[in-house]
Amino acid sequence: MARIIGGITTSHVPAIGGAIHKRLQDDPYWKPFFDGYPPVRQWLAQARPDVLVLIYNDHGLNFFLDKMPTFAVGAAPEYHNADEGWGIPTLPPFPGDQDLSWHMIESLVADEFDIVTCQEMLVDHAFTLPMALLWPDQRWPVRVVPVVINTVQAPLPSASRCFRFGQAIGRAIQSWEADQRVLVMGTGGLSHQLDGTRAGHINKEFDLKFMASMIDDPKWATQYSNEELVELTGTQGIELLMWLVARGALPDKVEKLHSNYHIPISNTASGLMLMESRG
Repeated sequence: MARIIGGITTSHVPAIGGAIHKRLQDDPYWKPFFDGYPPVRQWLAQARPDVLVLIYNDHGLNFFLDKMPTFAVGAAPEYHNADEGWGIPTLPPFPGDQDLSWHMIESLVADEFDIVTCQEMLVDHAFTLPMALLWPDQRWPVRVVPVVINTVQAPLPSASRCFRFGQAIGRAIQSWEADQRVLVMGTGGLSHQLDGTRAGHINKEFDLKFMASMIDDPKWATQYSNEELVELTGTQGIELLMWLVARGALPDKVEKLHSNYHIPISNTASGLMLMESRG
């Protein structure tokens, strides 16, 4: 049977792609951010995951406001990037794992989650930049299953529903009859607001409480409505929903092996966590 070996949560700000392209990893502005990733890469080299289930939000590359599913799962043989207008170079295609994709799709539907199945799918910076941060040589050693969560157009799924969706993903992975090591990753956030009168809003206190809750009290953030989360973290801070899905997919007991928190990255509080499954 498949085994979930751990989870990673990380930010996905488009400016990261520009910094990678311009080789600014040691620039004083960027260094505290990029210095967070070597310990995660070292763990990946030892853990050797076979498949990565990557949970993110699409920003208009694959879905737009006229068609915005609440939950979508990729089932393609490979996934391509495309120019989003940020000036970020496109990355090599990502190999899919159709066997796990279809197993997850069938299991999620049986678990009464209505999802969109994507047999062709473009993946945007919320997917590609975390991949490039974990594997800078861009030679992807894992097959991927993309999972998209709507954090763009109301109505959004609640934090509670997203956590339960993550639990359903975890059950699907654990029932997959394949001797494979599966890693789960959620991307986005943390607190930030890019527009309006609160542009530049950061809530460090909430961010750190949320990161701590991922280990010992993963349902902590589900006490808040989406409106309350936006008030606390900013309009785009609602991207923490992807972190909740990823944490829901992990076993109840995890150990924090590494974390990093840095401000500012393009007016975004940038978080990184590495959690290893226990029990």
